Amino acid sequence: MTIYLADQERTCRRAPVATADELGRCEAARPALEVSIERRPDPDTEGLSAADAAQPQRLRRIIRASLNHWGRPDLTETAELLLTELATNALRHGRSHDIGVRVYLQGSRLVIAVNDGSPLRPELHYAAPTDESGRGLLIVEAMAEEWGVSPDGKTTWCTLSLAKGCTEMESAPAVTTSGLHEASLRLPADSSAVSIARIRGRMLLTVLSWHGNQAAAIDVLYVLVHNALQHGSSPESTTQELNVWFRITKTHDLLIDVTDPNPSFPNFDAAVTGKLGRGLWGAQRLGASITWFPADPQGKTVRATMRPGRVEL
Repeated sequence: MTIYLADQERTCRRAPVATADELGRCEAARPALEVSIERRPDPDTEGLSAADAAQPQRLRRIIRASLNHWGRPDLTETAELLLTELATNALRHGRSHDIGVRVYLQGSRLVIAVNDGSPLRPELHYAAPTDESGRGLLIVEAMAEEWGVSPDGKTTWCTLSLAKGCTEMESAPAVTTSGLHEASLRLPADSSAVSIARIRGRMLLTVLSWHGNQAAAIDVLYVLVHNALQHGSSPESTTQELNVWFRITKTHDLLIDVTDPNPSFPNFDAAVTGKLGRGLWGAQRLGASITWFPADPQGKTVRATMRPGRVEL
């Protein structure tokens, strides 16, 4: 593995994000990290060799150290995930002897580009819930601000906005998953919870491969989190944390549970019929069935149940 880390200033006219080459030539590619990885594919299997499988972990350590050096530790968690997916895809499907990785700050973006030497353009693959792989580019699509492939098909790139900074990402909790049919995350009970929920929720639905209207599901999650922020606080509670669970049932329904510290939900019927505002009522218009029940050991859970397939609005 060969690594180059240099602070350098480059100037050129600002252009729309379109290709990895244009990203590399454009304004203010300040700190740059360049890594060259030797591929060691296993000739007897289509999977990754043990040597190649160890490379993404090394890359995560390198990008973490680089972002700390550049003063952007708030981007670390998401950047590690994106680099892992792009690098794993390149190691698995690349054609060249080496894999080239380049990470740099360009204008208002962090750019991650991986060159695998293969002219075959990568395509999104919608894996089944029982598949153990195949979600890499879906995760990239869900987490990155933008992503694309160079004209020659050899470089796949993605970007993260530097403007998000600490307001959305610094306090983002770790995501935990259990099996392939449920996933959870914890949210702070403050205004950052809504934006964190949107970003993490997209990733979780991608990992779970729920075959429904994921955009509508994220809007429903937004409503439930916003409702919990407005009405879920409790003076008696020692924690003001919100817990979110995604679960997929045997009938492929999606359950979105948001638990807050307040054990009561007065005027629930009025809320879901739109008499107290359009939040929960609007979630139902998106195809969700809204219920609530006491949470153990304290608080309550508001649940949205969504059917798979298209939603007729």
